[in-house]
Amino acid sequence: MAEELLLLVTDDVSGRLSAPAAQVDVALGGANLLELTLLTKVDLSGELDAGKPGRIIVRDPSPAGDEILDAALGIVSAHQGKKPSTVISPLGKNLRRRLYERLTLSGVLRAEQGRVLGVLPTRRWPTQDTSHRARLRRLVNQALAQQAAPQPPGAALIALLYALGYEHKIVGPGEHELSRQQLRARAEQIAEGTWAPEAIRYAVGQMIAAVVTATSAAAAAGSVTST
Repeated sequence: MAEELLLLVTDDVSGRLSAPAAQVDVALGGANLLELTLLTKVDLSGELDAGKPGRIIVRDPSPAGDEILDAALGIVSAHQGKKPSTVISPLGKNLRRRLYERLTLSGVLRAEQGRVLGVLPTRRWPTQDTSHRARLRRLVNQALAQQAAPQPPGAALIALLYALGYEHKIVGPGEHELSRQQLRARAEQIAEGTWAPEAIRYAVGQMIAAVVTATSAAAAAGSVTST
């Protein structure tokens, strides 16, 4: 899920982020948290659990079978008993670079070296295989513009785009005779919807809410820094 989100917010040609890096990093961390929740490995504590209700708890510590998710599960385990918002930033730390490198190894992206102002070294990640991003864009378009009901993984991805305020960059306002406000409302409807399995619906909703709050805080911090 984090890889898919990163693909959608990386420009095909320039290979650079098309959303603020700090917000993207938070959303990527949230993507891992949300995916672990959908896998029923992570949950929120209830009345029958030790400690305060509504805190991070690992239900299934067994490996997820994916090295990035397994690393994320380790981070979540170290934050058990805390609010979901406290683990999102640690989950996103250094994650973007690891995802870019993995997408490059799989042939989806390619790595290019460059320099900013001819001095500072930088790296870009333009698209090598456009089919993956095209598939994701179709999924988002179908859900937002055609109002097709997405499956849980797709709905979770749209919820993350909503947290970033990015849905209008995937489905252009006016492209389907929809305004930016209508697209936003549809994304919000999906983010708050009942697509998650009933047993984990509350936990998923709270995780999404935590990601929305965290990305908003990152945006506000960026605005303060830029001024």
